Amino acid sequence: MAISPWRCICGAQHSLSKDRGAPAPSPLGRRSKYSGQSVRAMPMRLLTVGKKRSRGTQLLVEEYKEKLGYYCNFEDTLIRSNPKLTSDVKVQVEAEDAAMIQQLKPDDFGSSRLTFCIGGPYGLGVQVRKRADATIRLSSLVLNHQVALVVLMEQLYRAWTIIKGQKYHH
Repeated sequence: MAISPWRCICGAQHSLSKDRGAPAPSPLGRRSKYSGQSVRAMPMRLLTVGKKRSRGTQLLVEEYKEKLGYYCNFEDTLIRSNPKLTSDVKVQVEAEDAAMIQQLKPDDFGSSRLTFCIGGPYGLGVQVRKRADATIRLSSLVLNHQVALVVLMEQLYRAWTIIKGQKYHH
């Protein structure tokens, strides 16, 4: 049986496998528009507010931290929320806001380091939002902040594998 080449939407040339009719891997491997270019590994920092992480969440965070360490310098900081302030949401958000602002450094704004901030159960405070260069939305769903943390770390890892032209799923 002959193997016929076909083109996918991304423009890469693939061929059909004899056995399954599935695309065979490209002889050049997966490529991105940045493949072969020097991409500066900007240090990344993650600030999260909340209680102590669950064991499962912490294991996933450590796994992605190790994987991201291959591509860039990655720092993870947990800012503990104060359970004594839970009766007044406004006071709690302001306290978490002040604690996060204290953790932010002058070089967190600009081109020397990329900092991601994940707020607690009531979100981020006004000061942190004002100081942010940009905000991103991970999903249109409402995510628990521990789930948001894992989703963000997974997406950062996925982005690095795409930039470097490496396999992600295999």
